[in-house]
Amino acid sequence: MANPELDFRKNPQILSSIVDAMVDGLFTCDADGNLVSWSDGAARITGYAADEVVGNPCRVLEGPNGKGFSTVHDLLAQDEPPEGVCLQECKFRTKDGRELDLLGKVRVLTDEAGRARGAVGTFTHQTSSMLANERIALRTEPPQDQHAFGGLVGRSAPMQEVFQRVRLAGQSGVTVLLTGESGTGKELVARAIHDLNGRRDRPFVAVNCSAVPETLLESELFGHVKGAFTGADRDKTGVFQAAHGGTLFLDEIGDVSPLLQVKLLRVLQEREVRRVGDTQATKVDVRLVTATNRGLESLRAAGTLREDFYYRIRVYEIALPPLRDRREDVPLLVEHFIAELGPTHKKNVSGITDEALRCLLDYPWPGNVRELRNAIECAFVTVTGDQITLLDLPPELRRIAVPHPLASPRRRKPSANASSSPSSRSGGTRRRRRSGSGSAASPSGRRCAASRWPGPPPRSVNCSR
Repeated sequence: MANPELDFRKNPQILSSIVDAMVDGLFTCDADGNLVSWSDGAARITGYAADEVVGNPCRVLEGPNGKGFSTVHDLLAQDEPPEGVCLQECKFRTKDGRELDLLGKVRVLTDEAGRARGAVGTFTHQTSSMLANERIALRTEPPQDQHAFGGLVGRSAPMQEVFQRVRLAGQSGVTVLLTGESGTGKELVARAIHDLNGRRDRPFVAVNCSAVPETLLESELFGHVKGAFTGADRDKTGVFQAAHGGTLFLDEIGDVSPLLQVKLLRVLQEREVRRVGDTQATKVDVRLVTATNRGLESLRAAGTLREDFYYRIRVYEIALPPLRDRREDVPLLVEHFIAELGPTHKKNVSGITDEALRCLLDYPWPGNVRELRNAIECAFVTVTGDQITLLDLPPELRRIAVPHPLASPRRRKPSANASSSPSSRSGGTRRRRRSGSGSAASPSGRRCAASRWPGPPPRSVNCSR
């Protein structure tokens, strides 16, 4: 028979012991936003003891300490206190200076007349749970392809770091910010996070905020009712409702106006949307992933990006490296794109010549992986044999690879590995002999090597398997 002394409803005196035994932090505050109680778990996470915070305004989770945590005072001050649980995510700086990722839940307590009496909240330390998930994954996950992950390709150290952070993000439900230059694959990362999460069978909705006019973006995000504005001839469901239960990816989040940032903050906090022109709010359950190729820190300093919004979306950041910083991935990406585009263009292309690959390795790639894919697709238009040659590549790439006729030829000291390779000793002679064909010959006639690439030579790109 169950011990009635452990039933906290029948024996409220045991509640204090139960609360202090919880790993999560718990607090309560009065109608003015002053802290009334602070659990041992809250003290363990933050480093602030109860006697340091109880009786004071609930600022330890706000301002410079809790960036992104909406003020409890604001929740309590609303004419209609929010119903249900308000989710909070923030960066928190502990008393000893450590930065933690916290996930908080706050519920406003009301009296019979609907007036706010106070609030109760809990928060958990997500950083430790992410590390635990990582250790579990390392022990239990079967070996995976280390060079490809969720549509992303790369063997370089920066990409391996991205793969690991994507796995951790997929195992949690935190709001994720993806940063990186245009063309680095941010939407692929967002899709990978969605596919790794328990929401994988629910909708994945992507919106480019800069592609929608500012006057229409609110309607696109939240929807509108018929007659809400000129041209609104019928009700429309916004993308938050369309992504209910799944993941919403908002690209170019830095282009959103401060006014819309406030409305997005409310949605993230209260998990409900209100369509333009509607008086009723609708609950939504959405995991938000945002992305930008702009410097959000500079936008925040300039005042165009609200500080509370910045910290609200930047709970867990994944920075994607530009292609020029991971050139060792170029041969692998070329092989991947050749295999992907061959069936589409109905051409039996098995690889790329040494000259063409060296050109791709030399190019700075301002458009990153997207530009590389476009270059390979351009080559599929003109290629006639089973190898992509230098002449098949776009002109802007060839201009970098081919020196001016009056300029002295650029010389590169070959690496020890390259100079000892039979293909590197004989490949150049054969290519000069066959300058018209543009193919790098080998005994099989189907492989090539970039023997002049400094350092360890990249793996030959040959897609025939």
